Amino acid sequence: MAGEGEGRAIGIDLGTTYSCVAAWQHNRIEIIANDQGNRTTPSYVAFSNNERLIGEAAKNQVASAPTNTVFDAKRLIGRKFNDSMVQSDMKLWPFKVISGVDDKPMIVVTYKSEKKQFSAEEISSMVLSKMKDFAEAYLGSSVKNVVVTVPAYFNDSQRQATKAAGDIAGLNIVRIINEPTAAAIAYGLDKEGNVAKNVLIFDLGGGTFDVSVATIEAGIIEVKAIAGDTHLGGQDFDSRMVNHFIEEFERKNGKDISMNPRAIRRLRSACERAKRMLSSTSQTNIEIESLFEGIDLFSTITRARFDELNLDLFMKCMELVEKCLSDAKVEKSSVDEVVLVGGSSRIPKVQEMLKEIFNGKEACKTINPDEAVAYGAAVLAAKLSGEGNEKVQNVVLKDITPLSLGISCNEDVMTVIIPRNTCIPIRKERYFGTHDNQTIVRFSVFEGERSKATDNNLLGEFELEGIPTAPGRDKNLKVCFNIDENGVMNVSAEHVDAGLKNKISISNYKGRLSEKEVAKMVKDAEKYEREDKEFRNKADARNALENYAYEMRNTTRSATGIEAADKEAIEDAFESTMIWLDSNKLAKVDAFKEKLEELELIYNPIVANSPSASIKKWIQSVMPISIVQGFPSLCCCDFVKVIQILKVYGE
Repeated sequence: MAGEGEGRAIGIDLGTTYSCVAAWQHNRIEIIANDQGNRTTPSYVAFSNNERLIGEAAKNQVASAPTNTVFDAKRLIGRKFNDSMVQSDMKLWPFKVISGVDDKPMIVVTYKSEKKQFSAEEISSMVLSKMKDFAEAYLGSSVKNVVVTVPAYFNDSQRQATKAAGDIAGLNIVRIINEPTAAAIAYGLDKEGNVAKNVLIFDLGGGTFDVSVATIEAGIIEVKAIAGDTHLGGQDFDSRMVNHFIEEFERKNGKDISMNPRAIRRLRSACERAKRMLSSTSQTNIEIESLFEGIDLFSTITRARFDELNLDLFMKCMELVEKCLSDAKVEKSSVDEVVLVGGSSRIPKVQEMLKEIFNGKEACKTINPDEAVAYGAAVLAAKLSGEGNEKVQNVVLKDITPLSLGISCNEDVMTVIIPRNTCIPIRKERYFGTHDNQTIVRFSVFEGERSKATDNNLLGEFELEGIPTAPGRDKNLKVCFNIDENGVMNVSAEHVDAGLKNKISISNYKGRLSEKEVAKMVKDAEKYEREDKEFRNKADARNALENYAYEMRNTTRSATGIEAADKEAIEDAFESTMIWLDSNKLAKVDAFKEKLEELELIYNPIVANSPSASIKKWIQSVMPISIVQGFPSLCCCDFVKVIQILKVYGE
């Protein structure tokens, strides 16, 4: 699969709140740490007058620049601005979202003193690009091919938008895989034996919830059923806590902080930390100094109160578990393992409720909830690229489509062509009839479970025109649905008598990014990448100059044997450099380098002619090389140490 020169294939879990990347390395799947040494990276992008930040650095500035720090892009991707979920979320976000072309939600930020608009695909592409950078740095080779995970209940629009994000990032997404399916791969890879096991994957992440039932046997993973909610996760639990403390603050202080983005962001960060603490302790403190108008927030929340605030959301998770078992036609007693995935699956109340459903069965905790999805994606990436060991190559994946797919061509009735939980890839045909003298037929493609077609999600529309006038006839229209292994669909229709044909590739439906739009965004992404690199190079050059100036001054001050006039010259050079740095903040890289060379011309001759330089040469002639290398910048203050070492060597 991997083309020549395309480098390694990796797996990326593109999460709502955190993302994770993994690859086959050292004869096993390795979770790749970011530049801070952490194995997961915040899915945050921040903008300022000088630079664009992604990941840890972006999240660290969220409280100080809330309107310019973007997160939760996964909750926007593939949705319309007027979607009720988007409208609800907008009330919680400090950044601005407006309606763009075709009702597409666009995120508005200020970048380099200009107003910019970014789609959710572009923000997600920035996160994907950062994860690729971490992988390339770790693997020591380029990366082009990637397996990306999505929530099992992502609809076709959301899957296509995720694929577009990969295109913008310059990645070749070779497979889109459902998150719980990836977790099932991670769980099943090392399971020995040929006995089939029924496994329930409970995946509760930062922004989405999925549950799936799969049968795992000797490397064959067959998904039986999936259920879920693309808008239920840890962020919602945080929001309940935030609202609780907003009400408490207003009750105690008579102040409403709900419209202050900075205060809300600081409170949300504190609530997220408290939620994590409550997984291991029965109560924790919320302490925020000067939260609003100089007033502090000092309060306490117990695990019991947190559970009460979110009980209906936890109940919804359990209802979806029951639904998934029913769809899979698997009895609770027949479930061999319950596997927890996603950070929010650590919540004690959630684990307790799951245990009740399965009559006291303890959930399996042998895989890391934060890393399992990326691990499974990397297994599939290794298999598709021909890497990995025999176990990896023997993995067989049988996934399913999460929603029913069908058409409406007569009135507003949903005719299901492919029922939900059908194994993919799949191709299905169905025949329909025409009315008397009908010359045009309009096909509307939907996904969903409602009987009324317009109550479902419209994927696309197309027409068959020029049908010869004739009496109505049954079964003269053939409709074909074809879903590939990524869950991406093509629909075609043919008039069997007249030979007329037409089709729709759902990826090209109005409201999605066109090839032209993706190409433009790719160019923009490359431009931002160049700008980021230029900024880093400039920052490195500036830091090199500043560090050299300080080192030069401090070394000269502490050294003996340097003339007073030379020391004064060094002090003057240092002061003029500091003044130059202060007044040339926008200087180019070359200017910083030239200034550094000027300092070297002043400093090097003085050091070379100092007594310490000649003594150092003598020491190098009599001391073993291993010791000399320990004193690369030897000066007079080191001589006591040197003499002690020489005594040891009998000099």
